[in-house]
Amino acid sequence: MLKIFSTQLSGVYNRIMDQEEFSLEDGARLLCQAAVSAGTLYLKGFNEMQGVETEALCGAETLSFIKPLQDDVSRLAHEDRVLLFTRFADDEEAVALARELQKNDIGFVAVSSIQKDHKNELAELADIHIDTKLTRALVPNETGSRVGFPSLMAALFAYYGLKFNMEEIIREYNEG
Repeated sequence: MLKIFSTQLSGVYNRIMDQEEFSLEDGARLLCQAAVSAGTLYLKGFNEMQGVETEALCGAETLSFIKPLQDDVSRLAHEDRVLLFTRFADDEEAVALARELQKNDIGFVAVSSIQKDHKNELAELADIHIDTKLTRALVPNETGSRVGFPSLMAALFAYYGLKFNMEEIIREYNEG
């Protein structure tokens, strides 16, 4: 079962790399605007995606210019940027925050999965949306259902894609 899971997860990672490459680059550019200006990059993970927050803020390789997003977005400045993570693009809490960010003219990148036949409003509201490509569990079991829904793993993969791009952009900015 673990081998099947590993193979399927590798496929998810490959789809993110192949199909979200430009969104990862564009998202990094948008987020770097905070790092090279007087702004701050804020991060918010909903539910299990708080694991991305923990990695970004407490992991072995943190970004010095990133902070957790508190509830009050009205105090954010126009130069600030926000990075949101949630399982699906129809998450009501994430969509409500996205509406508030848009209303306050704060640029943001959202990372979530787009589901067929769902509203996926978060993807529509975000300046840049990165699809984790994970819509169902990966491994079929004996009963015919599926298990192994690694939403946090897919989100962390996307986070690292953004992080690596941001670090490269900032390095080039500082050298130029």
